[in-house]
Parts: sequence; structure tokens; C-alpha cells
Amino acid sequence: QVQLVESGGGLVQAGGSLRLSCAASGSILRLNTMGWYQQTPGNQRELVAAITTGGRINYADSVKGRFAISRDNAKNTVYLQMNSLKPEDTAVYYCNLQNVYVSSGTRRDYWGQGTQVTVSS
Repeated sequence: QVQLVESGGGLVQAGGSLRLSCAASGSILRLNTMGWYQQTPGNQRELVAAITTGGRINYADSVKGRFAISRDNAKNTVYLQMNSLKPEDTAVYYCNLQNVYVSSGTRRDYWGQGTQVTVSS
């Protein structure tokens, strides 16, 4: 069992910045990926950014150059620095942790509660 607690969402004007945090606890494996996904009403949950234990990063094209993901492995915490925010970034942002089970070749996903980010024009 893994628990993910998110913080840092809120209301910001276009062009502003926010920093999201997500702290994980529980059965966290040595090899894992942590990331952020966004979801708006009527749409699928979509990847924003993800980072592996070793520091490999994947960004959505829409946020590349504006957002930066990082993690503190000692604290089991992942961050998303969001700069130059646009109204199109408005969404609920969900934290994700995926455990990698090397022995069986399987993976399992865990999700945070979601935090609202609203960008006004």
C-alpha cells in the first residue's frame, strides 16, 4: 500500500507560477516512477511530467520549457514547478507513483487525491 498526499494548488493569474508537492509513504520500491497527470471535465487523465528513481524525465509537449519536475528520493517527494501558466493549464492535477517489481516484470500505480490548479486570464 502506498499513500500520496498532494499540496500546492490554487488560483493564479496567467503568467504566474505555482509549485506542487507530493509526499509518498508506505511500500515504495527501490525502482519507481513518480509523476503528475492532469484531468479536466469530460477528458481523460493525461501525463504532464514523470521522473524515474534514476532521474530520467518525460514531459508533455504542452508544458515543455515551462514546467520542471524534480524529486527528493530521501523524502519520497516529487515536485512540479509550473511557470508561465496559461488558462489552458487549468485542471485537477494528480500525483502518481508506479512501483516496478523487477522479479515479476510487473508494475502497479498509486494515485494522490488531486489538487485544483486554476489560471485566470
